[in-house]
Order: sequence, then structure tokens, then C-alpha cells
Amino acid sequence: MIRNRIGRRAALVGGVAAVASPAVLRAQTDPIKIATLTPLTGAGGSYGPVMAKAAASVVEEVNKAGGVLGRRVVLVSEDDQTSPEAGVRAARKLIDVDKVAAILGTWASSVTTAVAPLCWESKTFLCTVSGADSITQLPHQGFLVRTQPNSRLQVTRVGEFILSLGAKKVFTMIPQTPFTQSTFDILGQVLPKGGATHQSLIYDDKKTTYRTEVDQALRTQPDVILANGYTPDTVVLLKDLYRAGFKGKILGFAYSINQKLVDQVGQNEVVEGVYTFAPSPAEGSGAYERVKAAVGSANPDPYTSQVYDHTNLVLMSMALGKAATGEAIRDNIRKVTQGGGKPVDNAVDGLKAIAAGEKVDYSGASGPCDFDAKGDILDCKFRYEQIKAGKFTLVKIA
Repeated sequence: MIRNRIGRRAALVGGVAAVASPAVLRAQTDPIKIATLTPLTGAGGSYGPVMAKAAASVVEEVNKAGGVLGRRVVLVSEDDQTSPEAGVRAARKLIDVDKVAAILGTWASSVTTAVAPLCWESKTFLCTVSGADSITQLPHQGFLVRTQPNSRLQVTRVGEFILSLGAKKVFTMIPQTPFTQSTFDILGQVLPKGGATHQSLIYDDKKTTYRTEVDQALRTQPDVILANGYTPDTVVLLKDLYRAGFKGKILGFAYSINQKLVDQVGQNEVVEGVYTFAPSPAEGSGAYERVKAAVGSANPDPYTSQVYDHTNLVLMSMALGKAATGEAIRDNIRKVTQGGGKPVDNAVDGLKAIAAGEKVDYSGASGPCDFDAKGDILDCKFRYEQIKAGKFTLVKIA
């Protein structure tokens, strides 16, 4: 009787295992899902489609090479519309319906700030190109990194460049954003060290004219104006500065003062001589050349290069952690970028090395992807350009 009971138990266990095994098998062979959440429309709409295209190129290459952990990778792309509300709706769909392990490429700081809590609560990993200092100060529990330098690093470099132009009186014009106050604070520290004063104002980015604000700024007799908005409002601001007869230097972030802006302004004299500033991709690197080929551009923007890196990092982290989860990415993303080992600049080579038991050290299209404990990129180079006859010309990379 004892033998029979054991036999029945064994049969029952075997039956359960037989029933369960298809589900287990499906879990091991179902596609791995990751997502891009980029601004396909709205103020960042000129960047998002190309960013998503760069991520898709990595996924295609990896799938051709056999996937990750023996599984095909599926990329789901959603539009955050450069809007926190739309971003939250899209992120909720990606997390709850698509069941993605990672979300890549959030662009506007306001969108990232709104989406991040959904990610850490669901243990979905988030890679962002947003720069506001406040983002990595959130209690994200390690489920977030950013390849974009934070506000402190960016604005410090902006201030140093403004001083190199010989500025003595600087005026910043900026809408209300997550990095507005930190911009004021940092410039207030950097500029006086070089003998320059700093004043500022916050404007409503929905207005159709800023002539009142421009007149207020010009009363201070600035020799440099930092135009720190997004493309739609900066178009209006530059036109009003031109109409007001401002003869000093103008500097703006390249995410705003870009070719789309030049095309919208339609008058070269309005933008002639304007300086732009942006983190610089790793020009000349193998990864950067792959991005150029993938998106069909001779000069991919920094965000596209960064999202290319996001995709490579996430897939290698899953392979090293042997799990297609946000936790595996969190626990391994620094190990594939700054743990020493074989230099790699793409996921296909990295996955082969990891499968062979080798350590890897990824450096990508945006440069070395080394993060501090909060998830901030440790350092990067910056690119300065000036508009001449409607064309962007390189001033320096430093």
C-alpha cells in the first residue's frame, strides 16, 4: 500500500509537470519585449522617429544573430507626444499590456519624471536621454540610468563656453521646465567666477510673441542671451530678438536650435551667428558609424546615438543576468559597461563574448557609458556649433 501511494503521488507530480511544461516552455521561448517611448510628435517630434529607428536596427541585428537567451527580441514603439500625460498613458500600455522589460529613450524631462514611478513600481527598467538633475534624485531603486549628462554638467559647460565668448552680462530666457531653477543656480555660480553677471526670466512657452519679455531682457544690456526653450517657442523668441535689434550673441541648446528651427524661421539673418551646444556623440567610433548607416544620416543627433546605446546595453545586461527582466538589467548594466573586460561596441559581439564566459566593456555611439550610483553618466564631450548662412558649422568639440 505504501508503494502504491508513492506511485500515485509520483504519477500526480508527473501529470502536473506534464501539464505545466508547455507553459514553462512558452515562457522560455516567448519573444523578449522592450520598448521605445520617444516623442514622435510635439516639441520633440523631430527626434523621436529617428531614435526609434536606431533602436530597431539593433534589435534586427541581434535577432539575425540568434536573439538573446535563445529568444527573439520584439521592439514596441510608442509616442509620448512630448507630453507627460500622453507619456504616462503610453507607458502604462507598454507595462501592463505589452509586458516590456525595459523602456528606452524618454526625451523631455517632464515626461521622464512622470513615467519613472510607473517603471520602478513595476520593476521595468528605464533608460532616458533627459537631463534634469531631479530625475536621478527620484527613488528609482536602480531601475533607471541616463546617457544624457545632467543639468549640472551641461549648464556648467554652457557657462564656461559663454565666458569663452568674452561675455560680461548674460541674460537667460527660459520656459518653466524641470531644469529651470537648476539652470539659474548653476549659471549663478559659474559666470561670476569669470567676471560675468547673470539675470533671467521665465516665459510662457504658449505665447505667440515675447516682445515684452525681450524688451525686459534688453533693458539689462546683455552681451549674451541664452535662449533655453524648445524649438516652437525659440522660433518666436529669435524672431522677436531680431525685430528688437539685439546685436549681441545668442546661444541655445541644439535640441531646440536645429535644422527644423532654421527651416521654420525661413530668414537666415534671424539665426545668423547663433551658437548651439550639445553633448557630442563618439564621432569616428565603430558604433557611431553603425548609427549613421542605420538611420541614413551623416550626422546623427546625440539622442539617436544614446538610444542606440540603450538598446545594446539592455540586451547585453539581460544575457549576462540570464533573465529578460528589469531586475536583470538593473543588476548587470554596469557590469557590461564598466567592469573591465573585452572592449565591444555592439550587442552582437557583446552577446557572443558573454555566451563564451568573457567579461565585456561596452563603449558606444555616445561614448563610454559609465554610470555613477544614481544612474548619471560620469562624463562626455560637448559639441559647439555656429549658424553661418543657414548652415551649422563646427566651432569645437571639448
